[in-house]
Amino acid sequence: MATSEPLPIAVPSGKRVSLVELFYDLVYVYMISRATALLRHTKNGTIDPLAVAVFVLVIVVFVNSWMVQMVFTNRYGRGSWTDMFFSFADMAIVLYMSNAFGAGFDRHLTTFFIAAGLLSLTLCLQYLLAHHRSATAADKQITTIFAAILGFRTLALIVGAVVGGTVGLVIALLGILVSWIAPGFTGAYTRQHPIIFSHLLERLTALTIIMFGEMIVGLAGYFTATAFDAGSVLVFLTVAALFYTYIVEFDHLIDEHRTGETGNLLIYLHYLVLFGLSLMTAAIELQHEVENGLLRPAAVMFFIGLALFYCGLALANHYNKPRFVVTPVVVVIFAVSTVAGGVVCCVWPVRMVLIAAETIVTLINAVTIGAFLMNRGRVTLTDEGTFAIAQKEDAQKDVARNQE
Repeated sequence: MATSEPLPIAVPSGKRVSLVELFYDLVYVYMISRATALLRHTKNGTIDPLAVAVFVLVIVVFVNSWMVQMVFTNRYGRGSWTDMFFSFADMAIVLYMSNAFGAGFDRHLTTFFIAAGLLSLTLCLQYLLAHHRSATAADKQITTIFAAILGFRTLALIVGAVVGGTVGLVIALLGILVSWIAPGFTGAYTRQHPIIFSHLLERLTALTIIMFGEMIVGLAGYFTATAFDAGSVLVFLTVAALFYTYIVEFDHLIDEHRTGETGNLLIYLHYLVLFGLSLMTAAIELQHEVENGLLRPAAVMFFIGLALFYCGLALANHYNKPRFVVTPVVVVIFAVSTVAGGVVCCVWPVRMVLIAAETIVTLINAVTIGAFLMNRGRVTLTDEGTFAIAQKEDAQKDVARNQE
């Protein structure tokens, strides 16, 4: 007789984000500022492609480590002294790593790989401890798989750092690549212990807000007594439009009460969002410095970042509430406006043209997603200052009741 598959482990409908988790996130503020600075590194009158490559490497290592820690806390975090110890130790390592890379694949990366290997080791140890505590076969499988992935990355990074040179670099990069991709193929196991979706969503949006914070810092140069002009206002509107578009998707359209999810798609789509915001932040800072002659590269960087950002939001459509699944018309408006804006800026790389085009495109798309939200549901402002959404039928009932 065929045996039925085991039922997934029952998980709470919600989990409070602890103050330790929020404190842990703070260290990434410095890391993000250091990594984004790489995108402003120039060579021979253009943006240094080697610095961009290091930026991608650094972001993947940092964010992947953050994601692994966050998923561990979601499933197995208990707020114990052990959890706190590992969080504080990881923070210290991340701070050191943030100062252990430069704009090229040189000796600095050896130090970076050793520190990253140590960070991977602490994460691996947490999963080994969770494996020892696990009472179910599903949890033992999950913890074994993640401990193996992190153990492989630890070994690859340490060996790569020790070997050095091109061979060592290849070994380290292989470990980073495998550990980045491998969790995406663990769904068959992680479905047996689903993620607490609301907690996952809250942590990811908190990290994204940190990225927006870095973008706000990048605006500071526009808001000085000597630099303030109409462009300053337009750049601020651009950032506000981007943030509004993000919160409409992840605060209103998405179904935060989903159950039985692995969360893999939500995690990986945020790489696109985070990469996109970093590129746009660097572009905004570059286009403020007109004398550097990098307006066209800055425009290309901004619209590549914008495309990545919007692609991440489009993938999030998978998690939307049924009545808030985005229509093809909305997708077409986003795509056409982004491409058109990018073409205009590349053909006519003038500072105010760039700034105006970026503002117009982001505002068009913010208005489009906002109109979609209001078309599918009634939006009101509550006393607490947050948006509450009610179905159209409720509004129609209110009208009928008033008429009576």
